[in-house]
Amino acid sequence: MVPTLGTRLEFLERCLKSISSQEARADIVIVGPETPALHEMAARFNAEFLKDPGSLTGAINLGASSASPAHEFVNWLGDDDLLAPGGLRAVSQALDVNPSAVVAYGACRYVDEDDREIWLNRAGPWARRVLKWGPDLIPQPGMLIRVSAWRAVNGVDESFRFAFDLDLLLRLQRIGSLVDVDDVVSSFRWHADSLTVGDRTTNLRESEDAKRRALGPVARKLSWLWERPVRGATRLAAAEVQRRSRK
Repeated sequence: MVPTLGTRLEFLERCLKSISSQEARADIVIVGPETPALHEMAARFNAEFLKDPGSLTGAINLGASSASPAHEFVNWLGDDDLLAPGGLRAVSQALDVNPSAVVAYGACRYVDEDDREIWLNRAGPWARRVLKWGPDLIPQPGMLIRVSAWRAVNGVDESFRFAFDLDLLLRLQRIGSLVDVDDVVSSFRWHADSLTVGDRTTNLRESEDAKRRALGPVARKLSWLWERPVRGATRLAAAEVQRRSRK
């Protein structure tokens, strides 16, 4: 699924090209406002078009609801993000050979508006091990989720504004394993109006709420011990990426 407001058509076109050029076949669903430009884009890439329900999380859930019994895996991609060549095949094969896995993910390049790399998130297997208490290091762009698992946890929680991807991963982790493919599978575009860049404080607060829900009663009471250091480390990492993007 590609949720979009239709305001970044150049980036959206690059995004759709990165999906349609994958070796592994993928059906594309664009969820956005009713505009001639988006309908034309959907027709050009043979994508299904659904009308934006009014929120990003709602758009993601709406797109996922269109999956048919023939669809095994699902995910969404920001309209300015990219799949790396071969990325979709890598994560789909990882799920094929790991029947107990519900999510496959890989490394993610952070790029600026000209596609220049400014950071590489290659957390690997450590990302899933610290998910409940540390920073969220699993890149959402490029990861793939079993449709059966998506439906088992009822998709993304629409009460979240920013940390819905982390909350989703934590709930999926309860029913199956998360596997890393040890390869770059996507690119996340870092710029001033990216949601996760634009409201870091709310994002951190929601992330802490999601992680507390996933902890047991004892660990939840002690979560204050590591929340402040994790918050600080997350802010420092974001500041470093922002600094590199301005060079």
